[in-house]
Amino acid sequence: MRSSSAPAGDISSLQRAIERAGYYPEIVTDGVLSAVAGEDVVDFYVHHEPTIEMDEVRRHITVVVLTPSRLIFAHTDEHAGDDLLPQPYTSSSSEAIALDSVKSVVVTRMVPNPSAGVQPPAEAVVTIGWGGVGRVDLEPATCGDPQCDADHGYTGVIASDDFSLRVSAAAEGQAAVDQLLAFAASVSARTQSSR
Repeated sequence: MRSSSAPAGDISSLQRAIERAGYYPEIVTDGVLSAVAGEDVVDFYVHHEPTIEMDEVRRHITVVVLTPSRLIFAHTDEHAGDDLLPQPYTSSSSEAIALDSVKSVVVTRMVPNPSAGVQPPAEAVVTIGWGGVGRVDLEPATCGDPQCDADHGYTGVIASDDFSLRVSAAAEGQAAVDQLLAFAASVSARTQSSR
């Protein structure tokens, strides 16, 4: 698993990061640059992650790009082939979100041994919500009386869960966690200033 991020200012830093990931760089770069559509690159994060399914290793890459006006999510998967396309192939998708549409940037940091004081997080999860995908968690409501068998309806939480990325220092290195946190801070700052 490889990840990289850096305040770019130019598209060449983004292209080099995609090339370093080593996952079909020409195909990934073509899809990402098409979605960026000539805008300046403010910041980015490249996350290459292999997954194991049964007896196969499948790779996929996520590239998140922050421009002055948009947040772009590009994802490429590889496939072994199927009835429609018998040869191995990739599928790439991208989504561009206006920064003023971003409703939340949630950052979760997992810090080991907290009694030792401030130290780098060993893991981080960044979730960005803009209302495209929502999740509803419902459970039966209760009144607290263990003898009560009345129907109190349901209680629940509606959460925005459009994009989420988890990075672990054990798997990808401390630099990848730090870079994800820096990217999240950059997105948070830009969404605040776009309002």
